[in-house]
Amino acid sequence: MARYTPRHAPRHAAPKRSLGRTAVSVVGRPLVSTSLIAAVVTGGVAVSGAFEDTANADPLSLGAVDDATAAASTMESEVALQDSTRVAADRSATNSQRAVVAARADEAVRAKAAALAKQRRAQLDRAARAAERTRIIENAQDDPKAVAQLLLPEYGFSEAQWPCLNQLWIGESDWRWWASNSSSGAYGIPQSLPGNKMATVAGDWRTNPVTQIKWGLDYIKRSYGTPCNALSQWQARSPHWY
Repeated sequence: MARYTPRHAPRHAAPKRSLGRTAVSVVGRPLVSTSLIAAVVTGGVAVSGAFEDTANADPLSLGAVDDATAAASTMESEVALQDSTRVAADRSATNSQRAVVAARADEAVRAKAAALAKQRRAQLDRAARAAERTRIIENAQDDPKAVAQLLLPEYGFSEAQWPCLNQLWIGESDWRWWASNSSSGAYGIPQSLPGNKMATVAGDWRTNPVTQIKWGLDYIKRSYGTPCNALSQWQARSPHWY
């Protein structure tokens, strides 16, 4: 016998619910969908796999990275040290060059100062000698010996000739510029014969010991070469003369 199927739903039948909507538990809380659970599970597996990859990484590979990092750091330090050393060397070289230039400049200044000082001393010495010469010449009548010693070098005679000259003219006139030999007519310190021969030097031969000494030294040089030779001849003659 065929089962009866109603043609119309009952008026008070419970409405059907859509399976696509989120299911609700019997206690009124929302249920997690199957797709969300799958995503979480898949993500967890991926994260877990990443941690496992890290944990299972080769220790030698990690050590190589550390070594490379350390080597790079060491190289950077060495380069920095080399740069610092080069800069210091360049600075030192520059300072050395500056020091050399400064030293040369100081040396040039000192040399110039020394040359100027030497020139100044020479000028002062010349001035002092000139002043002394003037004093001796002006005082010739009082000290004719000083005049003779002053003039010796001008006629090429050394100081060693002075004792001979002194002894010779002591014997001739005793250094008296006014000495006159009444018998021969010889006159003055060198006893020029006649006295007016000394006029070849200057016209003041009668009163100026400088004129007499200049003439006497020239005569000794031309006739005997040196005062000592003249003295030797003077001593060998009797009466004495030269």
